[in-house]
Amino acid sequence: MREISIAELDVLAANAREELWRKAKSVGRDCSIYLHWTAGHYDQKFDDYHINIDGDGRIWLMADLTETLSHTWKRNTGSVGVTLCCAVGGNTVDLGAEPPTETQIEVMSEVICSLADGLWLTIDKKHVMTHGEAADNIDGEWCHEPYGCQSTCERWDLQYLGTDQSPAFVMDYDDPKTGGNILRGKANWYRNERRKQ
Repeated sequence: MREISIAELDVLAANAREELWRKAKSVGRDCSIYLHWTAGHYDQKFDDYHINIDGDGRIWLMADLTETLSHTWKRNTGSVGVTLCCAVGGNTVDLGAEPPTETQIEVMSEVICSLADGLWLTIDKKHVMTHGEAADNIDGEWCHEPYGCQSTCERWDLQYLGTDQSPAFVMDYDDPKTGGNILRGKANWYRNERRKQ
């Protein structure tokens, strides 16, 4: 485990691109990024995810990006797991005493942009999903029986963020207020800003 910057992540993602795509294609899929929260404390990190973003917005690399970790059921090969350290005690009505912070949300959006640029991914629902979205197979890949918001609700990570833009739990994945749509929108904004430089 080590703290890294976005600039370092840019390099790591580019270096991992070929291997991650090879692994993803070996199971008939595209390389993907899956977004989570730990349901833990702001300073509590987990090695199930490649990247943890703590409550202060610091980025922690937990494993080599090409390593297959167990972050998203039956979707781990050729993918990168990114998590916010937060949401201990959270539920669909209240995200608890340690909800996602504005800083974490912005840093996750920058991390998505960095990874997507390095891995040559479009920032869309096919390649960048929350665990809740992936759990319901919204990308059209039928990797497992659904277990997300529209089915068992076993996983609903980041379905809402507890912010003005994403204030409450919604089940419609197309709703612009879902956490996934907010995060992808912000990541695309960061991508556009990068391209202006």
